[in-house]
Parts: sequence; structure tokens; C-alpha cells
Amino acid sequence: MSSVAVLTQESFKEHRSGLLQEKNAAGGPGAGEVEEDLPTYKDAFPPLPEKANTPEGTQETANAWQKLRPLKSSVITQVFHVPLEERKYKDITQFGEGDQAKICVDIMQKTGAHLELSLAKDQGLSIMVSGKLDAVMKARKEIVSRLQTQASATVAIPKEHHRFVIGKSGEKLQELELKTATKIQIPRPDDPSNQIKISGTKEGLEKAKHEILLISAEQDKRAVERVNIDKVYHPFITGAHNKVVGEMMQEAGARINVPPPSVNKTEIVITGEKEQVALAVAMIKKIYEEKKKNTTTIAVEVKKSQHKYVIGPKGNTLQEILDRTGVSVEIPPSDNSSETVILRGEPDRLGQALTEVYAKANSYIVSSVSAPSWLHRFIIGKKGQNLAKITQQMPKVHIEFTEGEDRITLEGPTKDVQMAQSQIEVIVTDLVSRMDYTEITVDPKFHRHLIGKGGVNINRIKELHKVTVRIPPDNEKSNLIRIEGDPQGVQEAKKKLLELASRMENERTKDLIIEQRFHRAIIGQKGEKIKEVRDKFPEVIINFPDPAQKSDIVQLRGPRTEVEKCSKFMQKIVAEMVENSHSVSVPIFKQFHRNIIGKGGSNIKKIREETNTKIDLPAENSNSEMIVITGKKANCEAARNCILDIQKQLANITEVDVSIPSKLHNSLIGSKGRLVRSIMEECGGVHIHFPTEGSGIDKVTIRGPVEDVEKAKQQLLALAEEKQIKSFTAELHAKPEYHKFLIGKGGGNIRKVRDSTGARIIFPTAEDKDQELITVVGTEEAVRTAQRELEELIKSLDNVVEDTMNVDPKHHRYFVSRRGQVLRDLADEYGGVMVSFPRTGSPSEKVTLKGAKECVEAVKKRMQEIIEDLDAQVAMECVIAQKFHRSIMGPKGSRIQQITRDHNVLIKFPEREDPQATPPAEAAVQENGEATDEVKEPVDPNSPKKCDVILISGRKERCEAAIEALKALVPVTIEVEVPFELHRYIIGQKGSGIRKMMDEFEVNIQVPAPELQSNNIAITGLATHLDRAKEGLLERVKELQLEQENRALKSFKLTITVDPKYHPKIIGRKGAIITNIRMEHDVNIQFPEKKNENQDQITIVGYEQKAIAARDAIQAIVDELEEMISEDITLDSRVHARIIGARGKGIHKIMSEFKVDLRFPQSGAADPNQVTVIGRPEHVDEAIDHLLNLEEEYLADVVENESKMAYVKPQSGGGAAAMDDHRGPSKGFVVREAPWTTGSEKAPDMSSSEEFPIFGTPVQVKASPWGPKRF
Repeated sequence: MSSVAVLTQESFKEHRSGLLQEKNAAGGPGAGEVEEDLPTYKDAFPPLPEKANTPEGTQETANAWQKLRPLKSSVITQVFHVPLEERKYKDITQFGEGDQAKICVDIMQKTGAHLELSLAKDQGLSIMVSGKLDAVMKARKEIVSRLQTQASATVAIPKEHHRFVIGKSGEKLQELELKTATKIQIPRPDDPSNQIKISGTKEGLEKAKHEILLISAEQDKRAVERVNIDKVYHPFITGAHNKVVGEMMQEAGARINVPPPSVNKTEIVITGEKEQVALAVAMIKKIYEEKKKNTTTIAVEVKKSQHKYVIGPKGNTLQEILDRTGVSVEIPPSDNSSETVILRGEPDRLGQALTEVYAKANSYIVSSVSAPSWLHRFIIGKKGQNLAKITQQMPKVHIEFTEGEDRITLEGPTKDVQMAQSQIEVIVTDLVSRMDYTEITVDPKFHRHLIGKGGVNINRIKELHKVTVRIPPDNEKSNLIRIEGDPQGVQEAKKKLLELASRMENERTKDLIIEQRFHRAIIGQKGEKIKEVRDKFPEVIINFPDPAQKSDIVQLRGPRTEVEKCSKFMQKIVAEMVENSHSVSVPIFKQFHRNIIGKGGSNIKKIREETNTKIDLPAENSNSEMIVITGKKANCEAARNCILDIQKQLANITEVDVSIPSKLHNSLIGSKGRLVRSIMEECGGVHIHFPTEGSGIDKVTIRGPVEDVEKAKQQLLALAEEKQIKSFTAELHAKPEYHKFLIGKGGGNIRKVRDSTGARIIFPTAEDKDQELITVVGTEEAVRTAQRELEELIKSLDNVVEDTMNVDPKHHRYFVSRRGQVLRDLADEYGGVMVSFPRTGSPSEKVTLKGAKECVEAVKKRMQEIIEDLDAQVAMECVIAQKFHRSIMGPKGSRIQQITRDHNVLIKFPEREDPQATPPAEAAVQENGEATDEVKEPVDPNSPKKCDVILISGRKERCEAAIEALKALVPVTIEVEVPFELHRYIIGQKGSGIRKMMDEFEVNIQVPAPELQSNNIAITGLATHLDRAKEGLLERVKELQLEQENRALKSFKLTITVDPKYHPKIIGRKGAIITNIRMEHDVNIQFPEKKNENQDQITIVGYEQKAIAARDAIQAIVDELEEMISEDITLDSRVHARIIGARGKGIHKIMSEFKVDLRFPQSGAADPNQVTVIGRPEHVDEAIDHLLNLEEEYLADVVENESKMAYVKPQSGGGAAAMDDHRGPSKGFVVREAPWTTGSEKAPDMSSSEEFPIFGTPVQVKASPWGPKRF
């Protein structure tokens, strides 16, 4: 490595000044001493070593260099040139910008190569690409396709040569495209064209054409020959393990393709050079003729099951026989039932081959071992361990287990099968002696409880008794549980499982009603509190509802006694929570809230601590006056009294209690408190406090100023008296299960009582605490009558009786299926009557009913109706075309569900017909090649298709009604005439308009294809929906026609001629003025583009009147601009920056204040002091005066600053120049013993082109004192 030092003028000066400083420091030596201090030429310019001093050193150096491996850079650089005429992007205003630059950046990101663009003098584009070879080639292809205009050409070569251009997996084609930077399109194999299309640059096209023609020319030298040889002689041509064909290919040098045995083709294809192909064909034909002449055949019968042993794995046995005997063995296909095997070969070899065929056929046997199917998995072992021991010893034996069969099949060599059979028989005998199984019946609903959470329960039983237990999955709906293992363990596990099942049958599930707001508190943080409860009652499972369900029901399940104990314990917890969550709202006048809080919250803090309650005040900006107190009831009352005392002390507030019956409170409060609020507002904002609903307290408190309280009391008592006269209430109690019976089906029973008495009867809601309370409201006489009737009904319901009825066992399943849903519905509807059916499988017809007498009779009557319905059920068919089925079903089957509910029938739709399936052809009636006399009945063409038939089952009259309802749902199609040009507007953007109409009217709207040019739109749907949909569509058409008319009116166009110099003023800053005109007049205003010839034309589009108004507005601006004048003034350029201000703030302020435009000169202007002022004459004069005043003020500051700078010490930047002047003229850089000072050599002439040539100038070679030139 060599380094080059560049001596610049500045560094030379610095060097010289350093020498002078040294000379001065030495005390001014004489001329001789100075000369001695000068460096010699060799010191200043040491020569580079040409040779080593010793031959040994030379040898070592040479060897060292020879040992080094030459390094090749992985980064290459290539330059591509795109001529001007082939450039895609010629019209670029600024080089390095626009689409061309974006494409280059994209190419760099895609390929990883680095691109540098430059523009030549001929406006051609030079692109230097650097990077790895692969990246450079890819970048080159991208550059050619994206930055260079593309040409195209075609080249025709024979169709059979195309595959050689493509190459294996398209590699050759990709390489060719990359190499030539072109796109090559080869026609598909099914396309008869032989034209290959090439697109790219002219240079690339020529290269690609040349390469393709070279490939084709190379293939022209090759030949393809097809020879038809009978399939039976192919084995002799290929030879055993393809030896013969391999030798032929090697000898002839051609490629021979013989179709495999599985392909039923006789054609053998030979490819290669013409001479090679001819030689190979001759060899094949020779073998064929020889074998055809000398071979003969024999046919033998071999069992079909033994054929696979003759064939061997992958046909190896056949190949071995062919290799050893030269005989071909022909086996019939597996789908052919023939057992005949044909041997083909020379007569003297057939005997040996036949012996080998029989030996191979009989070398394998099939045997079986009897073993119960439930033992199979124990024989196999865990992960097949037991079976693996046998198969490892005898790998050729195949052992097959068939599910559900009590045998094991073995297949393999005779000796191995016998050994394996004996081993398996020993295992089976051992397992039968020490293994047993049993099955128990357990209701599927208990299966998951037997398994336990995460399989805990069942795994414990398995491990304890060393058994396996199979519990059927839920989808099998089986009640059989199978236990397998040691006989004693099986019995113990059976006993344990039956105990668990019986215990579960005795389990009880209880629902606790706990308000959801308490659930989180009961569960505790991270479930700590509920864990304590579960630890206390481990046998009870506690399930809380999901918070999203907003349910209050908490379910307990477990042994009856434990569930009761847990229930009481949790109710106690809830009671404590309820007690501590009592809430009282106290109305306090807003002005006294701060006094209740006290200084720094002292008062409220004291009340909270003394009463142990939580007190919340409304926000200051809230209009609410309520203060909420939460805690125990007694503590809340104490806190309430404290707060009220504070209010009484601060103002003339009195409190009065009025006794009003609690039953009237709701009516006095009114809907959402409207009635009581009107009284409070009318009486000066007093507070009226009613006791909690359901408390039974009659006391109502009125608080406020004395006069207002008295007024409110009078109004409240008058209103209560009025309500009491008109409203009388009575209460009675009945068990909750009787309520549904009292109400009756569809409210029939209770409606009779209401109609006969005129009283209103109110039953408790799910939220009410007292679920037995029934309230009767009305006039006293009506209430007394209704009360007597209800009490008689309740009394009769309390009279519990037990009755029986006979029900045919065939109907039992209907009542008890779905976990007894029908019986539960009957119990809910008829006062909780218990209905007991005999056990499943029992022949008894007796059904027991227990409950209130009237309820039992009602249930019997209802059950009899159900049985009559079941006996009277018929199945009817309704034929409706399959294409309408989905429409009839409705979304998620909602319409069908409604029909089944309304008519109490079952509806079954047929399976959908596969449109792809073809109907079975009427095959000729032949059997075993002979015609049969059997004639099939012709199919009635008028009979309905199976896929169109809907089955309905139920009572006949209900089925008929359901059929009518189904037919009413069949969609009908009507056509509506809509002008074709409006269709696309009806469809809307991405079909949104038509979808909206279809959803709104529940129909399907079909718009014809555009090419049909049809005016008819089809509407399909239910007859009831079609009229509404048609009206909606026509209404939409009217709207669109009005819009079209409106668009026509709005498309009025006019132009205005305005001098282009005024355009920026009309547009305004950031388009503010023109946007304002557009918005104000609702028009579109277009200014001419730069390339437009009519640069003075402004186009306005909109309503005619508004367009004219916008034109007038623009004209007014132009008129105002034409009145403006322009005046030049001289302002000292030194003050321009201060006038303009930071970010132009100063100049903007002046322009807005004086309503003028100011234009300052650009850098390099002829007159840097000239400033132009544009505006109305009076504004221009004012602005000029202001600018001249500013100039005078700022110029004074400039002069003052310049005078100060005169006294400032100059910087040391020019010290070197001053020093040079002081030192006198420079002698240059001087060295001693230079070549030009010795002998006849002269110093180099810096002005000589020979000594210092200019780049590109030819110079005569001349000897130089600087030594030999090295290149």
C-alpha cells in the first residue's frame, strides 16, 4: 500500500511559517546554517523500494505472494445507458424528482442494489448499479422494464422445442429473461401457435431472439422415434430391474422411455441424436422379434389372496423371477376377479419359473386367533408395546385387529405366523384368566359428575382399583359404563361407581336468590371468601351466574342436608351485607351543603366517624340536593338526624309528619315521581319524604319553610283523600305455584274474575320479596267480591289429592323426553301438579298425578288432549319447488318455527338435490352378458321430485292449515318498469342502495344486466310485501328523476375573461377568497391549467343564477384590482430584513394594516434597494410614508452599529497573509541534493505541458529524473 500526500497552498504556507518560527527561535543563524537545515531531496521524497537487498529476501517475498489466494470482490458495478429516444420519462422539470426517482428508490428497496443516475450531454440516461451480481442483474431487469420504453417481437420455432426454452421448472426461461432483461411469453401447450413473444429493449430483443434460435437449432439435431411393441414383451425389453434397457441406452447413447406396467400403453419413445435413435430402435426390434419367435406361455391358477406374495414388495419378486429364469410373470389387475397367472418365456425355462411362482405363493399363510374384542387393547398394550415385542422378532408377520370382532388375523411366512400365533394365544389365555369386565347403567346426566373436574373422581377409582373405566361421550347418549381389569378390582370399582350414582340421585339442587350486586363481595378478592365457604361445605358445589347474564340466581348442589346448611350460611352472609348496605337519601337545600361539610371537611368527617356510615354529597355543579347515606339502618338514621339538625340550626326550617296509608303512597308519588314533584315545586321547593316501598309505614315527612310546609301538607292530604275514596285495596296470600293456575292459560281465569267484579288483581313480580302476596284494587264492593272468589279458588287448590290415569306406553316417551320438559310445563301451568310415569321398559300404563283437585283434573284433561293429538297425528306432503325452500324457512328458520308453534305440527324439509349429480343412466337390462326379462316400471314424469316434497306431521286439520301457511310463503315475482339509465343509481355504490331497499321491504330485487338494455326490474318476495316494495321502488325512481333534473339545472356553465396576473389575487392566500366564493354561491370554479391556450378564461359551473352571482363577485374583485396602482420606492437594502421581520410577520402586518402588496427585490437584482408597493392610490401613499419612516428609524441603528464595529479588533483569520507580507516574497519549498541540481538536470517547468500534462492531451514520452514511470 502506498500513500500520497497532497501539498496545498495553505498547508505550504503553514509549513513555511513553522520553519520561520524555528529560525527566529534559534537567534537568526547565518546563510550556511540555514542551508544545512534544509531537508535533502531523498529525505523529503524517499524512493519506493524496487528490489530486495538479497536474493533470499526476494525469494521469500515472492513465495509469500504466491501463497496468498487472489480475492474476488462480491460487489460489482455495471453502467447501463438508456438513449433519449428510449427514455420513458423525458418531460421532467427537475432531474432527480418525480416518478423516475420514485421508481429508482423502489428498485433499490426491492433488489438491494445501489443506483446512481446521471444525465449525459445527449440527454441519455446513465445508470450506475452497484451490488452483488444477482442483485445487479435483477435491478437491470427492473430498470429496462420500468425506465426504458418497451418494444416487442416474435420468433417462431417448432412447438416441440418450446419445452427446452422453458427448461426444468422454468429455470432456463428465468435465466434467459434475466440475462437479456426481457419478458418472454411462450404459448400454452394446448395453444397450437408456435410464436414466442418477446418484449423489452431493442438490444435485449436481439439477444433473446438469438438465444432462442440457438436452443431450437440445437434441438433440430435431435430426433424422436415411437415404436409400438406389445405390452406383454415390455418386460423382456426393460429386463430385470431395468438392466437390459439401461445397457441399450448406454450403448446407443439415446434415451428410451418404456411405459410402466400400471400404464396400459404399447408405445416406447426413443429420443436423442438421429443415428443414436436409429441404433436403439434396431436393438429394441431385434429383442421383440426374437422373443416373439422363441417364447411360449402357460397359464396356472393361483388364489387371488396369494397374488400379492407372487408380486412382492414394489414388484421385486416378479423382477427376481425374470432375472433368474428369463420368464415374465403376468398377474391380473387387483380389480379383476380372475385367479389365472400367465408365465411367458422360453419353453425350457418355464418349469423353473413355475416352481418359483408356487413357492412364493405358498410362502405366506393367513391364520386367526380367537380373542374377545374387549381384550384387544390389552393385547396391543400401551402405545403398542406388547405387540411391538412380537413384530420385532417376526417383522414379516402382519397382525390385524378388527373392531367388534372376537378374533385377531395374522398374515406372513408360515413359520413366523405359527410362532406369533402361539405367543398371542399365550397372552390371550393369560388375560382371560386374570381379567374381567362388567357394564353398569347410569343416567347420562350424572356422567360428568362421576368423571369430576378434570377427571379427578374417575382417575382416583382407576388408580385405586387398577381398572379401566369407559364412560361414553355425551354425543353417544348411552347410559352403559364399562369397567375392565382385575376381577376383584372390577367388582369394587362397580360398587364405588354405583354408590356415587345413587348418591347423586339423592342430591339436591337449590337456587338462592342473591342480588347480583352482592356476588362480587361474597366471592371476595381472588375468590378468597367463597373459598372459605367451599372449604366449610366441601360436598356442596356453588355456582355463580356469569356477570354478563345479570342474573340473581346462585345454584347450590350436593347432599340435601349439606345444601340446606350451606344455604342458611350464605343467607346469613347476605343478610349482613344487606344490613350494612342500607341507603338513605336526605334532601338538604343546596346553600347549606358547605356548612354540613364544614371547614376542611371537619363536620362531615365527624358525622361519618360517630355513625360509622358512608356519606356522599352531590358535585358542586350538580343541581341535585340529595345527600346519600349508606350503612346499617340505625346508623343511617342517626347520620340523617345529625345532618337535618345542622340544616335546622342554619335556617327557619320546620318538619311535619303526615299519616297517609302506605297503599296510597305509589299513587301519590305518580309515574316516575311526577305528581309529588309538582307539589314540591308549587310549594316553594319543600322536601317530601315517603318511607321505603314495602315497609308498611304510613308516615310521610314534609320539610321546608313553615308556610310552604303547611301548604304542601294541605295539598297532600286532599290528594290522598281523593285517591282513598276511589281506591280500595285488599290483600290475600297463595302459594307461588298456584299463581299460574289462578291466572290461567293466556290469563283466561283471572280475566273472568276481573270482568265479573271490575276489580284489578295484581300478582307479585320476580323482584318482590313476598312471592305469596296477591293485591286486589278497586271499589270496596268490587274488591270484596273478587277477594271471595279468589279465596274459594285458593281453598280448593289447598285440597291435595292423588289420582291415576292410563296412558299407552307408546306415548310415555313423548312426556318424559327432553328431561321431562312436557311434565315441567304442565306443573308450571297447573299449580305444580306432580306427574309420575312408570320406569322405562315397564309394560305398565298407570300414571300417577298428585296435587290440588282442580289442578289434577285440569292436568288429566290436558294430557288426554295431548294423547288424542298423538293418536290423531297424520303425515301430509306439501310440494313446493326446492328453489323456494330457503326463502320459506326465513332467516335462521324463523318463519318455519313460527308455523310449527302456531299450528302445533312438525315440518321436515327434504335434503337438497346436488345440481352436479347426473341422473343414473337407464342401463341395458343385462346380467352376465345376457338380456333379462325384468322390466322396470317407467317413472311418472308428472310425479313430484323428492327434493320438492315437504313432510308435515300433526293433526289433519292443523297440517292442512300449516300447508296453507307454507304456500302463502312461496315468493312471487312482479316486474316494475324503470328507465334503464336510472338502474345504476338504484343499485348504488357497491350495491348499497339496492341492499337497503331489499332489507327494508324484505324482498329480492333483480336488476337486469347492462348489456340487455332492459327497463324491467324484477321484484321477488311474499305477496304481502310486493306492493310496498313496488311503491318504494317507484318513489325512489321519482327521487332520482328529480335529482337528474336538478343536476341538469346545476350544470349551467359560463366563462369570464380575467387577466392571468389577477388570478393569484382572486384565489387568495391558500385559496381562501376563491373557496369563500365557491361556498357562498354553491358553484364550481376552475382556473386554466398551465398548458391551456386560454390562460385568461375562468370557468364557473352551477345553477344559472348562482353562477352569474359568482361571476359578478369575481368581476368585482377584478375591478377593484384594476383600480390599484404600482409604485416603486428606494429603501436601503440593509433595513429590508428588519422590515420583513421574523418569518415575514412584519411585512404581513404592514400589508394587512394598509391593504397593499409589498414586493422586495430578490438576491442578485439589478437594484437591491428598489421595493414595489401595489394597492389603491390612497393606501399606497400611506404605506410608502410608513415604510420611509421605518427606513429612517432602522437606518440610524445600522449606522450606529457600523461605527462601533470600526473599533472592534479584527479576527486572526488573516494572520497568515499579514505574516507573508511582512516576510517578503516566498522562495517556495526548497530541498537540497535534488536531481535537477546535479549534472545537467533542470528543475521541472510548471508551465510546460510536457512536465505537467493536461488530462486528455497527447504527450511525447521522455526520460525523466523522477525515475521510470510505473502504470
